[in-house]
Amino acid sequence: MATNIYHKFETVLKQQRQQRYHRLMQVAVVVVIVLISLFLVGLLDWERLAKGVPSGMNLIRQMLPPDFSAASNWIKPLFDTLAMSIAATAIAVSFSLPLSLLAASNTTPHWLAFQVARLILNGLRAVPELIMGIILVAAVGFGALPGALAVGLHSVGMVGKFFAEYIEHVHPAPIEAAQAAGANKIQVIYHSVLPQVLPQMLDVTLYRWEYNFRASTIMGAVGAGGIGFELIGALRIINYKEVSAILLVILVMVTLVDSFSGYLRRRLA
Repeated sequence: MATNIYHKFETVLKQQRQQRYHRLMQVAVVVVIVLISLFLVGLLDWERLAKGVPSGMNLIRQMLPPDFSAASNWIKPLFDTLAMSIAATAIAVSFSLPLSLLAASNTTPHWLAFQVARLILNGLRAVPELIMGIILVAAVGFGALPGALAVGLHSVGMVGKFFAEYIEHVHPAPIEAAQAAGANKIQVIYHSVLPQVLPQMLDVTLYRWEYNFRASTIMGAVGAGGIGFELIGALRIINYKEVSAILLVILVMVTLVDSFSGYLRRRLA
């Protein structure tokens, strides 16, 4: 009896040692990958980093004090950027909801629809906003329209992925109850699936709006308008004092958008 207990104890200790060894090996592999990545991008080149400090300090001196003399010209671009982010979020939600229902294994009508929806979401998520912006500027011209489309279509890939994952993790009991009551597929989704995931969907939508405002400021780099266009213009003429002023304005707007998004989240939660 005592011998059996001893052998079981030894077996448990051996398993624990093996688990610790595997964890240490996993951590070691991650550390090696991180160190290689740091080396490849130059973050371990201390000499180069040290040489960059004086240049960085000189650039900061050139950016001070901020020049707000052209601030009146930034009002419309700011509103264009805000409108761009709202329109992009609306595009994302409008397309993400039906795609997520097709891309969720428990609501898709057919495995082929599931694969196609997943492929679309992966494709939209894989293409960066700037690349989409360049393509859409070439297609529809300069202005806020290509910016809103680029940010919105990229957001479909991310928002749709989150929506689909939320739908796949709903509790099955309400679905089974609706099916037992004779509800069809659409009725089951409307009465049993969506009520369970709407709070999470709202959270993702508001978070994505915050992100889309930041992304919309970058669209000016490809000619898609907004405050980003003013920022790129100031950078091109090396007017660093105006650059710092625009960055401060963007920071204030991002803070306001984040605060308002948090307020909506608290009110609608």
